[in-house]
Amino acid sequence: MNNSIVNLSVLQLAIAYVFILIVLVIFKTRGIKREKQILIASTRMTIQLTLMGYVLMFVLDNASWWLTATMLAIMLAFAIYSAMERVKSTVSSELQRIIAIAMVSGALVTLAFFIVLVLQVEPWFNPQYVIPIAGMIVGNSMTGIALGANKLCSDMEEKRVIVENSLMLGATPAAAAKEIVNDAFDSALLPTMNNMLTMGIVSLPGMMTGQILSGTFPITAIKYQIGIMLAILGSTALTTIVFVMLGYKTFFTKDNCLK
Repeated sequence: MNNSIVNLSVLQLAIAYVFILIVLVIFKTRGIKREKQILIASTRMTIQLTLMGYVLMFVLDNASWWLTATMLAIMLAFAIYSAMERVKSTVSSELQRIIAIAMVSGALVTLAFFIVLVLQVEPWFNPQYVIPIAGMIVGNSMTGIALGANKLCSDMEEKRVIVENSLMLGATPAAAAKEIVNDAFDSALLPTMNNMLTMGIVSLPGMMTGQILSGTFPITAIKYQIGIMLAILGSTALTTIVFVMLGYKTFFTKDNCLK
């Protein structure tokens, strides 16, 4: 197996931006006004990843628990903010707090379990492992909770009459909202499960591809990828179930009436 790594030059990387031009031409030709968003997204991606590269170089060269903890706190803060931004409905302050609680608890519990018990990393704060794995876990949890929140909010509005009728017939808020809560949880996990169904046949995941490109033995890369996908599934499930089980309660008053 050839372990040599192709080091991309700035010029080679610049050539890849041709794909942005292709997308812009397609959108322009079709009359879809998304040019600004595409340019902003690609520019932000470039700047953010470049800055993160330099930050990671510093953190890896100066490994300490407080630097790792600071990076985790920043990642979680931005993930919570982004999750709230992706919810199309108006999010109450109470629901915002629950999103934050669910994100922090679900992601950190999964990360700690994976780092300490699965990988058995020494020391536990080793940024070489903690930061990239945390990025994947937090990122997917953010997507899951955003999908779950959108589904929960939209269904509580659309099925308002059904919920009110259930309450009038003597159902508790938990029973009246059970189907809505289940649908929100299912919607949050469905993309991850669909991704797992085609993984290895239709698609090769980014982490595994990156490891193979860097010279890692394929079987080792596959074992890491399986572990990460199981952690992502677990984190998304924990994060979302905490959110939906607490979140639906914010739509009801203390007297068990729908707000």
